[in-house]
Amino acid sequence: MNSAQIHEAFTRFQTACPKPTTELRCLSPFELLIAVILSAQATDKKVNEATARLFPLANTPQTILDLGEAGLKDHIKTIGLYNTKAANIRRTCALLLERHGGEVPRDRVALEALPGVGRKTANVILNTAFGEPTIAVDTHIFRVANRTGLAPGRTVREVEEGLLTATPEEFRQDAHHWLILHGRYVCTARKPRCPECPIHDLCAYPHKTEVN
Repeated sequence: MNSAQIHEAFTRFQTACPKPTTELRCLSPFELLIAVILSAQATDKKVNEATARLFPLANTPQTILDLGEAGLKDHIKTIGLYNTKAANIRRTCALLLERHGGEVPRDRVALEALPGVGRKTANVILNTAFGEPTIAVDTHIFRVANRTGLAPGRTVREVEEGLLTATPEEFRQDAHHWLILHGRYVCTARKPRCPECPIHDLCAYPHKTEVN
């Protein structure tokens, strides 16, 4: 896509969904952090089911630690890799109390120093919790960026940097949410729903599906 097409694409995304946000249910930066850690290789639906059990009982670093390892695992055992995630969450809670007064830091380096938090998770926190114009590239966004020609790249980092460069500043804050929703519900992996796509005529994908 050229710059004019990219601007038009984001204009259409904005018109269709003026105020996009995460589908993870959370009421604080800490709840978002825990939900995103849990979301690795898990659906938002499964995470929301687990946090609906967890957060009413424990939604701060100290209260999660107070649950104990077995107690935490009992609340998240329906999620894949729950043993590893429980260990990371408990270590993260301890570090938040030790280094940040129990608060989620608004700093990339500090976030990425937390167990279970990589660049993608840090970008989600910075964008969704703190309103920074970052773009977290997951499998959906990686696919959309490459398939449409919006920001082709061989690696997640290349796509992230390409999107940050290509996305007009006015759309950068919400770009992450628009693209993930587009990849999740329209530009799907196996059979994209091209006839329903709002940017069908702008997209560079050569194998568009047709109306059945």
